[in-house]
Amino acid sequence: MKKENVVVLTPEGYLELEAELNDLKLNKRPEVINSLKYARSLGDLSENADYDAARNEQAQLESRIKELEYKLEHCEIIDNKDKHVANVGSTIVVEYGPDDTEEFKIVGSLEADPFNNKISNESPIGKAVIGHKAGETISVESPNGSYEVILKSVS
Repeated sequence: MKKENVVVLTPEGYLELEAELNDLKLNKRPEVINSLKYARSLGDLSENADYDAARNEQAQLESRIKELEYKLEHCEIIDNKDKHVANVGSTIVVEYGPDDTEEFKIVGSLEADPFNNKISNESPIGKAVIGHKAGETISVESPNGSYEVILKSVS
């Protein structure tokens, strides 16, 4: 049974979100507060574009901080201990056919970046290969129909 609102992360993904949160709190927030103070010092707030811009930036910043805090509090860090079984954190090589292979790293959906071959554990290939070992032929269910791949390696 899948827990509601659980964010799946690799250890690296957790550290990236934590670093972003710390940067926002320790660096960005004081910058925005200073911008607000400066804009306030300019006088009439009703027609002060600098003040409006600083308030909008503050709202976006605080929203992102809340979002990151929520994700870090509600995450499940998957550290793949068994390097022979595909799971979140695994690097896999999939063979679609002769001379047609592709390497992916399986990550949580927040970390997915298809342009850098990081696929989500919720993607069709990600879902299909999790729990399988190298050498297995796996059926992948996709929106365009199902197809088979060979899991060439897991590390």
